[in-house]
Amino acid sequence: MPSIADTATEMVQWVFPEHAGAPGQIHGGRMMEWIAQVGTMAAARVARGTVTLGSMDDLDFLHSVRVGEIAILRAQVEYVGRSSLEVGVRVFSENVMTGARAVTLNSHLVFVALDDRLSPRPVADTIVPAGAAEEALVDSARVRREERLKRFAVRRARGLQGVLGGAPSAEAPGEHEAPRWRFESARAVLPEDALFGSTMFAGKLLKDIDEAGGILSMRYCRGFVMTACVDALDFHAPIATHEVVTFQAGLNHVGTSSLEVGVKVLAEVPWTGEVRPACTAYLTFVHLGSDRRPRPVPPFVPESPSELRRWEAATQRREERIARVKRLKAALAAAERV
Repeated sequence: MPSIADTATEMVQWVFPEHAGAPGQIHGGRMMEWIAQVGTMAAARVARGTVTLGSMDDLDFLHSVRVGEIAILRAQVEYVGRSSLEVGVRVFSENVMTGARAVTLNSHLVFVALDDRLSPRPVADTIVPAGAAEEALVDSARVRREERLKRFAVRRARGLQGVLGGAPSAEAPGEHEAPRWRFESARAVLPEDALFGSTMFAGKLLKDIDEAGGILSMRYCRGFVMTACVDALDFHAPIATHEVVTFQAGLNHVGTSSLEVGVKVLAEVPWTGEVRPACTAYLTFVHLGSDRRPRPVPPFVPESPSELRRWEAATQRREERIARVKRLKAALAAAERV
């Protein structure tokens, strides 16, 4: 049985101009696609077969990776359940002129092992921690698993209405109105979007989600934006090739130089008309000037009950996000001192 170190997988990417979003720095969706790639590699090696991304914990960009720098992505399997695997991914940026490295982000992804019928299958191997440090990683993974189960229960209780509302409420007219600032796009899932068989690779979907949120953010700000973070998201159902994916983005909150956008993803079987929710995501973007420094965001005043509801929920997420980033920076600083 492998230790955590035995599962380590590293992917190195030179950041070219074609990978850029805002001037001179990597596109957030491209980085998410790479994270899903390296995580899938690590999970598939342990699962010995097909895996799919089931959920992703909060993803915080501590700083951007610039064009001309090297992105180093390290993934390792830190926990194995019956049919699921948790993979930790850490990304470093490296300046080729100085050799200096910095942690760009840290996240955990959960993959599910699948059989030929795309049903969950048991994972034969398990993780045997080698030493106290790896035992601590496994213990942390168990805590995160419990937190995810609680998150799943809350979202099931709310239903899968997503971030843009559902049926109108008789008690509160306008409660589920579409936001004033919104963006919608759709595209077909092509064979080139699949990694295993006919299932869409989650990395491609993450990139599309970021693009939908980024387009809305740029339109609102009338300028460049950078992805700052993505709150934990869960995939409700796999998407197959030749299906149609629709991305519905809506503005939830505006701060001083940042804004939150919610994106709801729908999968459609065009020959039957069946539409099902695939996932929902909350992304935070920062408005940037040509000097790549934060710039003020145009003010926004929520008006309808629906906008007020989204604003209040986003305000709570923002407070949690700020506290989360502080904890992450403190943990990384403590690790460097060891």
